[in-house]
Amino acid sequence: MDNTLNGRKALVTGGASGIGAACVRALAAQGAKVVVADVDSAAAARLADEVGGTAWAVDLLDVDALATLSLDVDILVNNAGIQRISPIEDFDPADFRRIISLMLEAPFLLVRAALPHMYANQFGRIINVSSVHGIRASPFKSAYVSAKHGLEGLSKVTALEGGEHGVTSNCVNPGYVRTPLVEKQIADQAQVHGIDESEVLAKVMLTESAIKRLVEPEEVASLVAWLASDSAAMVTGASYTMDGGWSAR
Repeated sequence: MDNTLNGRKALVTGGASGIGAACVRALAAQGAKVVVADVDSAAAARLADEVGGTAWAVDLLDVDALATLSLDVDILVNNAGIQRISPIEDFDPADFRRIISLMLEAPFLLVRAALPHMYANQFGRIINVSSVHGIRASPFKSAYVSAKHGLEGLSKVTALEGGEHGVTSNCVNPGYVRTPLVEKQIADQAQVHGIDESEVLAKVMLTESAIKRLVEPEEVASLVAWLASDSAAMVTGASYTMDGGWSAR
């Protein structure tokens, strides 16, 4: 085991499954004590037990509660996310607000809650799990693309403010990752594009990628763990694509 994060405390939102769970395991393997934050309290507790961390059952849509929060973490991974696929003219405004609240406002409030502790210790790592949709757009995803583009801006502002305090802030930008969130999209994508579910990967999800496969959660987590390390001390305000060449177009 490589214990480069010994003595560090990490918080991963949406930590009980998918990319979040992979990040929890990767950070714990490096020696960090990890808080698994998830709305699914049972799943968060199981993973926390597995890695010797702690579970935080939290609904990040309760932004009023987050506004008064204080966090004593050294590493914050903003990962929690949801998706809704619909043309703009049919997009439910309530769904739009929910996605912006969870994927942009909640990360802002968590960063705000964590920075005083990080500044006091002259060390902090803010790692925002963005997406290729943080730098590119796709039809039928107005809320998701808007939230991820906003997260990119928040991350850069955090980098500029945190630099003199030993705090870095970066985005990780994967393409489609093999997660429950992506698997749930396949039926929606098939319906909105008028194609069979079996055609969605080739005709929608991977059409822009040079490498024709889904990203594995563990691949994303390996980059997150590196960004959390001392080796990445001069990496800040950056967006690291892991999209199989999608954004090279």
